[in-house]
Amino acid sequence: MPSLVVDTTPLRISPAFRRLWLGLSVSNLGTQLTVVAVGLQVYAITGSTLAVGVLGLFALVPLIVFGLYGGAIVDHYDRRRVALYASIVSWAVILVLAVQGWAGNENVGLLYALVALQSGANAVNSPARSAIIPRLLEPRLMPAANALQAIGFQTALTVGPLLGAALVAWDGYGLAYTVDAALFTFALVAVFRLPSVLPEPSENRRARVGIGSVVDGLRYLGTQRNVRMTFAVDLIAMITAMPRVVFPAVGLWYLGGGATTTGILTAALAAGAVLSGLFSGGLARVRWQGRVITWAITSWGLSIVAFGLVLAFVGRDKPSHVLWGALAVACCTLVAAGGSDEISAIFRQTILQTATPDDMRGRLQGVFLVVVAGGPRLGELWIGSVSGWIGEAGAVILGGTLCVVLLWLLVRWQRSFWVYDARHPVP
Repeated sequence: MPSLVVDTTPLRISPAFRRLWLGLSVSNLGTQLTVVAVGLQVYAITGSTLAVGVLGLFALVPLIVFGLYGGAIVDHYDRRRVALYASIVSWAVILVLAVQGWAGNENVGLLYALVALQSGANAVNSPARSAIIPRLLEPRLMPAANALQAIGFQTALTVGPLLGAALVAWDGYGLAYTVDAALFTFALVAVFRLPSVLPEPSENRRARVGIGSVVDGLRYLGTQRNVRMTFAVDLIAMITAMPRVVFPAVGLWYLGGGATTTGILTAALAAGAVLSGLFSGGLARVRWQGRVITWAITSWGLSIVAFGLVLAFVGRDKPSHVLWGALAVACCTLVAAGGSDEISAIFRQTILQTATPDDMRGRLQGVFLVVVAGGPRLGELWIGSVSGWIGEAGAVILGGTLCVVLLWLLVRWQRSFWVYDARHPVP
């Protein structure tokens, strides 16, 4: 069992990483409270699902812009200070959300502006934190560190929405935002107590931060085949085979149960990711990480195909009750998919952190953030569009199949990724 259970060595040997991990795990729970509360508040004000959907646009655009530019800032200044300033901005936004929640605000524009500001701050904060961690731990411990972070994030993703909805139902939006503000102080204190993390000296760094610094990072990425492949294979997986967009229709037309079934299916994906993190003890010894990523994404695609086959088997008959047997099988396929995706994410992040020189880590972490955020949204657009032509079951089966086929064609073309050796990382 010790070889299977998650390796906690990073928490034992690095007090700074331990504090950061605990702070982020607790604050991520609060972040999920706010995601739910903001969506509910916008809908309560407008009565429009479209207005709730527009929240995603206000969050995505700053994430892309500041994810790229924020990465350049991270590569020029003390990363601890950048993360601290960005955290303070996020905390201030949460406090304003709490005040307007208690005050009974009816202005949806204020909520859009606050979500955009918080998204921009997070887009700077995330690359800063990710670039700090390789300076706190040895390269051999990075898979274990990334698995621990996955456990914290996915647990928050599972529990946070349920808790957020319960708090709003109990005492309104102000309470949910206030709890988030309290939980976020854990992250703020953890970043404040970090040591100074100055970028390592580099002759290639520009004197001033600007668009040129961002372009330098993108040019560098273009020359690094294996790091570039970590982005490419993830985009293939997320764009072709992200099934979340069909969950509401599945709850209504295929498995019954409506919103309850939608929530169960969403939780199943997150539960798979948590389980893969909990039983990740053997990942630290993996040498051929490109192969593991390839097989993990293959498993993701096949699991999505299996989910689609379950839907095809039960048919689009709008059952009057929950088909519990089919729902259980569907959840098993999604647990497998979520676990496979998390294993891929652990090693993709590990390759990025260990194969990238320190003076480029911030910028490439910014690109990573954009890919992770944008890929699933493009995937939802793709699956949603195809579902209108061939139905939800057909779209999911087609998407999973395309994922596997395109992945292996790309890996066969880029053979260096298949033979990527963690003992001798080549970007």
